[in-house]
Amino acid sequence: MDDLAGFLRTRRARVDPAAAGIPADNRRRVQGLRREEVAHLSGVSVDYYVRLEQGRATQPSEQVLDALARVLGLDATEREHLGRLACQRRRAKAPGGRVRPELLRILDMVTGAPALIMNHRLDVLAGNRLAGLLFGRPMPGLNIARHIFLEETEHGLYADWETCTLDVVGHLRLAAGKYPDDPRLASLIGELAMGSERFRRLWARADVRARRHGRKAYRHPLVGLLELHQENFALPDESGMEVIVLSAAPGSAAEDGLRLLAGLDADSGSARPAVSRG
Repeated sequence: MDDLAGFLRTRRARVDPAAAGIPADNRRRVQGLRREEVAHLSGVSVDYYVRLEQGRATQPSEQVLDALARVLGLDATEREHLGRLACQRRRAKAPGGRVRPELLRILDMVTGAPALIMNHRLDVLAGNRLAGLLFGRPMPGLNIARHIFLEETEHGLYADWETCTLDVVGHLRLAAGKYPDDPRLASLIGELAMGSERFRRLWARADVRARRHGRKAYRHPLVGLLELHQENFALPDESGMEVIVLSAAPGSAAEDGLRLLAGLDADSGSARPAVSRG
């Protein structure tokens, strides 16, 4: 699903040679840096770097990876991803999807904000009643990546659809690097590539993004625009799951919208969190 060679090629293609101290050359035919330029700037032999891009080199040292990250201008998330791709000895097993009852009790306690539990594939494993009302469907069985790329598109629920697509692809890239042997993740990526031209274009860029807190805007068909703050709480048990809470600022229009949403009678909601056992 993901490999060191492809990541290195896409990263060097985005580096401006002038910014790297390389004089302008009108005969340059490649985008970004050449292989030999990356090798020279990183302090490794050209032969070794070529073998690295071709997947034929032995596991590079941390010093080499740090040098490559510096030359290629990688941020902290990309540097971590680079190290994971280069570490061929450790292939993490994809975690299971069981949600502990204690987590369901926590979701049950969150009544004024949509709250859900999501895994590394962006499968929603559980959600409270308000989350079901926000998405207009039961939580188990919902996959956020599939929802964004194949169901809602740019005129649907997500007011910042294009930004959301960047975040989703970046997260799936990270997951593919961490769990390269996860068949369900590979199947999801294949499905998205077959069904969405935008996904194919973004996936080819090999960008990685960590899921972060921040603003999320939803365009709900019944209560209108909801500008919410997303907070992610990664679980400390190596499950790959996160608890996500979408809150509204006190006194805001979004708070009024959530209050109105909570008062709606909807078959998709329930008094207790829905949960997927898969």
